[in-house]
Amino acid sequence: MGSRILNAKKQAAELGRIRTGYSRPNPKNPKGRPIPVRSRTFLLSSHSEQYVAKAAELYGGEVEQWTPQGSKVAQYRVITEARELHAIMPAGDPLSVSYELWSGGGCARRCDGVTEKISRRPCLCLAEYGEEWHLQNDVEPGSVCKTTSRIGVMLPDMPDLGVWRLETHSHYAADVMAGGVDTVLQATEGKSMMPVRLWIEQREVMRPTGPKHFPVVMLVPTIPALRHALSGPLSTAAALNPAVLVDRPALEAGPAERPDYLAEARECTTAAAVIQVWHRARAAGHGSDELLADLKQIAEDVEAGVDPRTGVVDDDQGDDEPGPDADGVYDVEVVEGDTEPPTAYPAAAWPETAQPGGGAR
Repeated sequence: MGSRILNAKKQAAELGRIRTGYSRPNPKNPKGRPIPVRSRTFLLSSHSEQYVAKAAELYGGEVEQWTPQGSKVAQYRVITEARELHAIMPAGDPLSVSYELWSGGGCARRCDGVTEKISRRPCLCLAEYGEEWHLQNDVEPGSVCKTTSRIGVMLPDMPDLGVWRLETHSHYAADVMAGGVDTVLQATEGKSMMPVRLWIEQREVMRPTGPKHFPVVMLVPTIPALRHALSGPLSTAAALNPAVLVDRPALEAGPAERPDYLAEARECTTAAAVIQVWHRARAAGHGSDELLADLKQIAEDVEAGVDPRTGVVDDDQGDDEPGPDADGVYDVEVVEGDTEPPTAYPAAAWPETAQPGGGAR
């Protein structure tokens, strides 16, 4: 059975880099430091010519061999024609942001804004230049740390399984990118992949020395509606093809089935119960003069001892009455006066509004 180092990072292989700029030779000093150029389209670079050739096929541009500044190892790159890229953000937190200062010997400082991690001291740039320390690079480039954001995304149309690392040194892009990533992580809890769209947006900010133009890499979820990005982890199929998230139209509910009020009334044993059937029908909007007349007839039948289901008089009436004796005389009780005895089913009172012609519907 396989095993893992529990505190080791688990990350996909890095297949190449996504870049937003390049450098060109200095025409005034060909042997001097190259001139950095901001690109309006993405660049893809890799040690694998195969990957770069595929990127050129997908996004346009020409494959060229290229050696990064400060490196002696040749790579391949393509300055694409793509102003945006569709990618997949892997599960977990793929974003790393820190303040970094690099020199010929490598990374000299790496700070989280509070502590400089290499020296284990409080933020050195903050202590030396104050709250606006990041503006010092406008005055003396390379004197303070640069905001460095790195994120690994997968390009679904490229070959092999791995991530392409996007790195930007924009102070403003760090907040924008972190906001988008954190929104996704809050929704998915880092448990699923998320389709995203990357593009380069040109921004302008006013500085004491005048306007400054800079590119910002935007990263947002690529989903049909915002609720899809905020509704929890996505399936792999949805991450690869967000179109499956489009809501299907809900089936229209069919009309509610009308109860058979007459059948209910015929099961009643008292007129009062029949009246309750009328109340239910009227409350449901099914009341009518015709139904009211039928229910009143059923109530009268029930009161008279007639079975409303069959129309037969109750068998108890007559069968249990004593017959005449041998002289033809009935053994009955004599009731004084003309007072009628109470009936077994006294007449129930229909509501005033339920009288026929009384406006009941």
